[in-house]
Amino acid sequence: MIIPKYIQKGDTIGVTATSSGITNELKQKRVANATVQLREKGYNVLCTDNLYQADWRGCSSDGKTRARQLNDLLSNEDVTCIISAAGGDYLMEMLDDVDFEKLKANPKWFQGFSDNTGLVYPIVTTCDMAAVYGCHIGDFGMKPWQKPVEDALGVLEGTKKKLESYAFYESQRHEYVTGYEGYYSDGQVQWINARGEDKIEISGRILGGCLDVIVFLLGTKYDGTEQFIRKYADDGIIWTLESFNMEDVVLITHLWQMKQRGYFKNARGFVFGRPFMYNTWIEQPYKEAVMSILGDLEVPVIFDADIGHKGPQLSLIEGAVAKVTSEGGKGVLEYA
Repeated sequence: MIIPKYIQKGDTIGVTATSSGITNELKQKRVANATVQLREKGYNVLCTDNLYQADWRGCSSDGKTRARQLNDLLSNEDVTCIISAAGGDYLMEMLDDVDFEKLKANPKWFQGFSDNTGLVYPIVTTCDMAAVYGCHIGDFGMKPWQKPVEDALGVLEGTKKKLESYAFYESQRHEYVTGYEGYYSDGQVQWINARGEDKIEISGRILGGCLDVIVFLLGTKYDGTEQFIRKYADDGIIWTLESFNMEDVVLITHLWQMKQRGYFKNARGFVFGRPFMYNTWIEQPYKEAVMSILGDLEVPVIFDADIGHKGPQLSLIEGAVAKVTSEGGKGVLEYA
């Protein structure tokens, strides 16, 4: 497993819009302030030209342009980390033109979530390189920084090896008033052990992302799951998954498909984030839908962890060896 060099003051952080661009004025203020505050922390910041533009679909540019701007950051020897501008829907359009060989030759961190699973997952499973499933650049634009943002930078710097679940989370999407808001605290964090265990401990290699995106990568050349779980069979896999917008039937069939492909055969356990939008016509709870597929695997399953769209979220170093503990509604993630 290739672990990129942790970033340090004086390095350049690249920012690019791999999916949607930032056109909302308040969000633009937030991103601009993120660059200011990262510079105040001692970093240089280099933004690509597509950051503040979008077509009628919300995409920052066509796939080839997005890939070219990402490749420019990959080629820039001063850039040691690349952070996504936002999620979206059409990141996959750029994949055929991304220079993954250049990334392997010059390893650097990539961080993003949601649609950016389309980059994080191939980097981990086909390039055998760690990447971060974590917040977009805008979170670094809140002021003052809250602990999750401090943690996110600490993970990239290699100074934060132990992350603890947060006290509260955003139970719904909120509109910005100033553009500098921190995370809203309208939901209390409560990790749930699926079978009512007092304590769960899982050790293994982290793998996962946004399930909505993983499923359309399955079976393509950007899906290296089989080789990844085979290479790291002795470590075992901690699957870290979250969903953005799924009905119960879709959730069940996607997990069934992954199970049928043998992707869960070396699973040490599963950690699910809080689902952002979940619909069911038969009033089937999210947890029951998941357990209808995973229940017979006889490995621990954790729900409502600090992963994904209902922030704040833990920075997950996908591909890294880690230990996850869940006890008393709280969680701890420790990197080896």
